[in-house]
Amino acid sequence: MTIRLLLADDQDMIRTAFRMILGTQPDIEVVAEAADGETAVEQARRLRPDVCLLDIRMPKLDGLEATRLLAGPAVRDPLNVLIVTTFDLDEYVYRALRNGACGFLLKDTSPNLLVEAVRAAAAGTTLISPAVTVRLLAHLAPRRDGVPEAPEAPPTEPLTERELAVVRLVAHGHTNDEIAGQLYVTLSTVKTHLANVQRKLAARNRVEIAAWAWRNDVCS
Repeated sequence: MTIRLLLADDQDMIRTAFRMILGTQPDIEVVAEAADGETAVEQARRLRPDVCLLDIRMPKLDGLEATRLLAGPAVRDPLNVLIVTTFDLDEYVYRALRNGACGFLLKDTSPNLLVEAVRAAAAGTTLISPAVTVRLLAHLAPRRDGVPEAPEAPPTEPLTERELAVVRLVAHGHTNDEIAGQLYVTLSTVKTHLANVQRKLAARNRVEIAAWAWRNDVCS
């Protein structure tokens, strides 16, 4: 299957670089480009690409708001949005994920990781820059200062021990292949466990599963 990709960045040079990296992959086709957020949203709604790769700082409409319009909780048929930005700011990461982004990369990431992230987004999984992941998850860990937090709704069904093992590895940033290797199961089995976990937690994606794990202190 060919992954249909929309590129949105206000810098011609960046779009050209991404097109050269991604457009030469045998399974990825760049079907549209946009230099501002409004155009990106219009093209994404019209063309329904498999993945929308958005910059954050764009004229007319920034990438975070464009993400909300394309993948937010109120969107009935959300698209897969991958944020690629220069700005490694926590505020951007949190808002992008809350608005429905399924991945967050920095522009200095390697070409191989960029390609992998696009493929992961198309498959409904998530890839976040490792440096961002570590900092993000540290913030999501339970507070140690004694200040009570708002209670969280429990899962609709208890997670099995095997599902919890998968969740712990997801929370530590492992890919499905790595989880399969560590647990000595097939890739298909890992995907089945993740689908069950996602249903039980009402999580929209892998990031929300990892966030749940860190908030509920089940990562160790």
